[in-house]
Amino acid sequence: MKKKLMALLLCLVMVVTTLAACGGGQTSGDAGNEGNKGDGGTAVKATVFWYEESDVYLSTVRTALNKELEAAGIVYDNQFAGNDQAKQIDQIKTAIAGGSNLLIVNIVTSGAPDTAQDIIDIAGDIPVIFFNRAIGTDGSDVTVLSENPTACFIGTDAPEAGHMQGKMVGDYVLANYDTIDLNGDGVISYAMMKGQEGNVEAEFRTQFGVEDANAILTAAGKSELAYFDANNTDCYQVDLDGAWSAKAAKEYMDTNLVTYNEGNNNMIELVICNNDGMAEGVVASLQDKGYNKADGHVVPVFGVDATENAVALINEGAMTGTVKQDAEGMAAAITQTAKAIAGGAAPAEALAGLSDDRFSVASDCASKLFVAYAPYTK
Repeated sequence: MKKKLMALLLCLVMVVTTLAACGGGQTSGDAGNEGNKGDGGTAVKATVFWYEESDVYLSTVRTALNKELEAAGIVYDNQFAGNDQAKQIDQIKTAIAGGSNLLIVNIVTSGAPDTAQDIIDIAGDIPVIFFNRAIGTDGSDVTVLSENPTACFIGTDAPEAGHMQGKMVGDYVLANYDTIDLNGDGVISYAMMKGQEGNVEAEFRTQFGVEDANAILTAAGKSELAYFDANNTDCYQVDLDGAWSAKAAKEYMDTNLVTYNEGNNNMIELVICNNDGMAEGVVASLQDKGYNKADGHVVPVFGVDATENAVALINEGAMTGTVKQDAEGMAAAITQTAKAIAGGAAPAEALAGLSDDRFSVASDCASKLFVAYAPYTK
């Protein structure tokens, strides 16, 4: 009897031990998991730093990146800075103190090479993958990356989205001019929603989204687009919180439509937005006034990102077009680079080893990778 009891207990111990070994899949920030070692390299404990948690496009990147990192067996943790650069710096220091050996940074202060350099200096020998938000302009990013072989950048060619959106706007307006021109004055009145002051991507989108459209219109003998409010010499309305939010855009548009409307014969006839979140806010405001519905006039609204909600609005005819910023491609590039670094590659070597038509190494810097944009319309 004792022998049977001992055998039974031994079996139970073995079952419990087996379950413990097999249970508990990897979760964000699970420091107990040994992590991916690439091809015989160092176990990766990554921390991903996001400038803001509520950014619509970056939410899609985060969902994709979480899946990619988990599938790769990489231990990771997400940190959100609330659009506060000082807070992000503190988060980086804390992560390093906690054993993080790979920093994946969505920098708060876009276009700030000194801040990027500060982060690299804090990291020391720890590799840094900057992503999405540009770390410099006019070659300053190239200088930082070239002088720091432990760092690289994965993102988009910032001017490209603006050029692509501007062409899309110009082509559409030219093809639908009389329908868009509600008051028949031969000039298209537009509003521009800007995501953030000083942000590299926002600056280029605000500039080229209009400039390139005007080039198409004037080449065809049409008038340039006219900003709806002659008293606003900036020719845009910016999210003062720098959050590129639907809320800010809707509030602006709600206010605009009180004065600028068909009743006053000065209706805003076109809206160009730096991102899809702001475009969604504009569409919501227009729909409140009876526009952009199946049975009413559609004021053309353009965005950038091709988020799920924006694509749905375009397909139902409430929004006109967007520029796809490939969230899944961004996540794949970051993860593949992280795996290569874990295998012992330097960041520039890791980027060079990526074989995917969605990616291209920048011509001016081996440590900078671009994920391609693409236009999206119905």
